[in-house]
Amino acid sequence: MKLNPTLYKRTAVTVAATLLLATGCTKFLEQQPDSTWTSLDTPQKVAKLLGTAYPQSSYIVMCESKSDNVADKGVGESERPNSDSYLFQDVQSIEEDSPEAYWAASYSAIAAANQALKACAEADDSTLYQAQKGEALVARAYAHFMLVNLFSPVYDPATAGTSPGIPYVTEPETVVHKQYQRKTVAYVYEMIEKDLLAGLPLIQDEAYTVDRYHFNRLAANAFATRFYLFKKDYQKVLYYAAQAFPGDQLGMHMRPWNSKYNNMSPAQIRDLYANAAEDANLLIVETKSLAGRYMGRYRYDLSFAKEVEILGNNVTGGRWAYPVYYYGNQDYFVPKNIEYFVKNSVNATIGQPYVMNVLFTTEEVLFNRAEANAALGNYDAVLKDLNLFASRRITNYSATSHNITMARLQNYYGTTDPRVASLQAILSFKRAEYIQEGMRWFDLLRHGITVTHTRIGAPDLVLKPGDDQRTFQLPQSVANSGLELNPRK
Repeated sequence: MKLNPTLYKRTAVTVAATLLLATGCTKFLEQQPDSTWTSLDTPQKVAKLLGTAYPQSSYIVMCESKSDNVADKGVGESERPNSDSYLFQDVQSIEEDSPEAYWAASYSAIAAANQALKACAEADDSTLYQAQKGEALVARAYAHFMLVNLFSPVYDPATAGTSPGIPYVTEPETVVHKQYQRKTVAYVYEMIEKDLLAGLPLIQDEAYTVDRYHFNRLAANAFATRFYLFKKDYQKVLYYAAQAFPGDQLGMHMRPWNSKYNNMSPAQIRDLYANAAEDANLLIVETKSLAGRYMGRYRYDLSFAKEVEILGNNVTGGRWAYPVYYYGNQDYFVPKNIEYFVKNSVNATIGQPYVMNVLFTTEEVLFNRAEANAALGNYDAVLKDLNLFASRRITNYSATSHNITMARLQNYYGTTDPRVASLQAILSFKRAEYIQEGMRWFDLLRHGITVTHTRIGAPDLVLKPGDDQRTFQLPQSVANSGLELNPRK
């Protein structure tokens, strides 16, 4: 089926309409204190501020382009976050979808969380602000978590104590050009864990009008499963997965690709995919991004060969239910990203492109649980999760013919090691699930997988574990704050 690119417009008020500080922040933490913050004297006002405590910038393009999900198609849209990332070069852009834009948006989100925490602490009756305090702590932890995994070496217990981290900011900004330290990855992880564990018990879904736009209980527990998976604390992954979905509840909240979605048009899928009405979406944030306009159409993007590699054969012997469409002969996409064009003002003819990013899903909890069980040798639990996932993703699924057994895994992946076979299946399924969402990059980092990028008319590019380009470069402007940039050869 061939689709024409469509510029979607939205007339409703945007999620970020009450933005207090995320816009216009092009340098590291260089915003003067906002006078609006001086009147945070009710839980409702603090809650409004916390609507901006999430990075309103997207990592999708830069991460997807750096992963092994894409190839050089020779033609297509040219944007630096796509091309520079694919070529394993520092991104020469500060606009949407760039590392610098994500850095600035993350620290703006952190600044909002810190100001909210200050207001909670100084309130006449702080007990009335517990829900807001919980959200602020978990949001602050999340923004720092994403920063340290994008801009610092991947967490490894053996090296985390010496690897440079990112500044962990816990106080509201009161001066411009404040001096910060990167400290270590281990320190950043310690601070993330401290905030996460302090904030999670305080989360109250009842405090939100639309809980999927905030760290609700499900999303906060899903974040905990991701954090502890990255930290390799596998028992805690299982604990927080159970907190999110006790018993067998997880299966009831998965995205129905091989049933409901199977009967929907591409436009209908796009409308629902990143919508709060989709039960599988645990946390959604509005981000300034061109992904909705160009994903699938970039020069360095999903190709036919990559589609076959990722969405072709799988261990079940069945066919994935993910629909792949195309704009032209080489522009392949799964209908996920939809652009919301927001005018600069009511009567303006210009504006900004936004995409709703799904930050956490039910499926990620399943994958994190399965990977933790694989690491712990609980292979029956792994098989149960893999089969549950397949039951929602394989077209015309049959529990008999598509059933995944350990023997089937070992035969398919050519190994007698049950842990290796399990992990291969989990990463393969996860790669298919999150195609064109940037999530594959984090798995490549965690598991030390070499990435090879082919180029038309030029030698291949190879990115091995330990290479400098495994981390995105910090913005040049941070040198003014006394921070060391990441090393480059």
